[in-house]
Amino acid sequence: MSENDKQPDDSGNSPFFGKRGLLILGLVFLAVVLLGLLNSPLVTGEKPIPYSEFKAKISEGKIKSVSIYDTHAVGKPTDEALATDLKPTADDEIEFKAWRTNIVPQDDSLVDLLDEKGVQYEAFVTSGCGGSDSMLFWVLPFILLFFFWSFMFRRMGAGGPNAAMDFGKSRAKLNLEKDSNVTFVDVAGCDEAKEELEEIVHFLKEPDKYTRLGGKVPKGVLLVGPPGTGKTLLARAVAGEADVAFFNLSGSDFVEMFVGVGAARVRDLFEQAKKHAPCIIFVDELDAIGKSRGQAMQSNEEREQTLNALLVEMDGFDANASVILLAATNRPEVLDPALLRPGRFDRQVVVDRPDIRGRHAILKIHARSVVLSDSVDLEALAQQTPGFVGADLANVVNEAALLAARAGKDAVEHSDFGEAIERVIAGLERKSRRLNPKEKNIVAYHESGHAIVSGALEGTDDVQKVSIVSRGAAALGYTLNIPQEDRFLMTKDEMKAKICGLLGGRAAEEIIFGDISTGASNDLQRVTDMARRMTADYGMSETLGNVSYGDGENYLGQMGVSSRQYSEKTAVAIDQEIHTLIDSMYDRTLAILNENRELLVEMSEYLKENEVLEGEDLKSFMDRVKPFSDPKSFAQSAE
Repeated sequence: MSENDKQPDDSGNSPFFGKRGLLILGLVFLAVVLLGLLNSPLVTGEKPIPYSEFKAKISEGKIKSVSIYDTHAVGKPTDEALATDLKPTADDEIEFKAWRTNIVPQDDSLVDLLDEKGVQYEAFVTSGCGGSDSMLFWVLPFILLFFFWSFMFRRMGAGGPNAAMDFGKSRAKLNLEKDSNVTFVDVAGCDEAKEELEEIVHFLKEPDKYTRLGGKVPKGVLLVGPPGTGKTLLARAVAGEADVAFFNLSGSDFVEMFVGVGAARVRDLFEQAKKHAPCIIFVDELDAIGKSRGQAMQSNEEREQTLNALLVEMDGFDANASVILLAATNRPEVLDPALLRPGRFDRQVVVDRPDIRGRHAILKIHARSVVLSDSVDLEALAQQTPGFVGADLANVVNEAALLAARAGKDAVEHSDFGEAIERVIAGLERKSRRLNPKEKNIVAYHESGHAIVSGALEGTDDVQKVSIVSRGAAALGYTLNIPQEDRFLMTKDEMKAKICGLLGGRAAEEIIFGDISTGASNDLQRVTDMARRMTADYGMSETLGNVSYGDGENYLGQMGVSSRQYSEKTAVAIDQEIHTLIDSMYDRTLAILNENRELLVEMSEYLKENEVLEGEDLKSFMDRVKPFSDPKSFAQSAE
């Protein structure tokens, strides 16, 4: 028997729920049916009659003996009655030899009548087993108990004759052969991470090449990165490329409600790995068991026991065991420091968001199975999708194919990809949500304000499309800004320009209507967050100076846990500086729109009529935007 055969059945079937269980259930059911048949008139030859009629026949002297049971009585007829009353007729299917009746509980008149008529009788105590129904009543609990224990064994051990003893066994899936259809050819957008893992595969295939100079094979490699960047895909590629045993499981597979089970499964996993060395263990979502210990609010004895067992096993590796632990997580900041030190996870590989070349390569891979028209430019699509991860790009390709199929096209066109990108960014188009004329007018000026302010300032992303068609859960319209290239740094002036662009919608409403609406809610949230980062994190405030008062971002772009390390006076100063910055940028935005008021009205009228502004029409409007130069000159013109 191979090692794969010893693994639990993925289908969840155990011997109790397989052919053996069905056979036992069938035998029990057959036994119950046979017991019922043994008491049926077809077998006993007893003719059922009412209780009153049974007593009448005793009174008439037609019954010579009676057998009394718990629930019924059987009377044997005299020879004369057998020849007359029980004489078979043409309608009878069987030949009756006795009468049977259900007796009335707590009725002593039957015994008195038998004594009076001198009829011989005897009583039998059956303890509830006198009929098929009562027999089923007694047997059914045993059937249910049997299947309850079967279910418990299945839950505890996932099958097998010694299932209860396998409760602490690892649930890792073992691949002894090259079962995966994914290889490194199918991975793109993370070249550095792919090179690191290719080297790991070479370590296992040719260990002497690396150890001949005294080097040691790394014990662990941790893949970190935002969700959807391809960490699990990389692990699947390793499984497809490596000619060694590959154990695959998730961090949650160690977690159980019983204390000590997770630690036992960790020990069993590494015991199996050592037997199959050289091999690779892949643990997805490592943060499920690897969170930092000692945090009172998040203490969990079972989780900590599991983590302790993992630390011991990784540190106890034989240096030449050729067992490598590969793990993935998108929350490296919560992992225990002891888990991340060299000697356990020797390498931490960041699988970050792909750049434009990476996105182009990813689109090529996902487009291999899609019929594309000649109009599709994957390089242009890569430029239109900054910040997209591999999962987002796969979704874009799939959505484009579905849109083309829905329209009955023979191939996927470039316009289908454009619509798919908008779906991912802004959500599904909601044509059923119709705005009334007043709201439509407000949304048109709001979105036109965003576009004009973005076009008037340097450092903002190019405006690709303006729409007042509802998308997603709450967006009544949107202005699509797409950068021309990937950016990793932003200057102070560029951040101010972005704030002005976000405030353009609110400023346009105030200029045209003299009132403001709730449509700028999301814009204000983004403006406030950006202004706070400029002031408290990036040291861009002249008043506060080059000091960072925030926890900032980790290397994955996620904000750290807020824990204020400054005084109340400084907090007030930060709030005042945020208000001053936003107010000054709002004044600048008002000046820009007042200078371009005529264009604002024309663009809004176009949107109200056509709902969407893009392409050459958008370019003609944006070319007429008066660029921002000197704030003082704008202030004078506004007066």
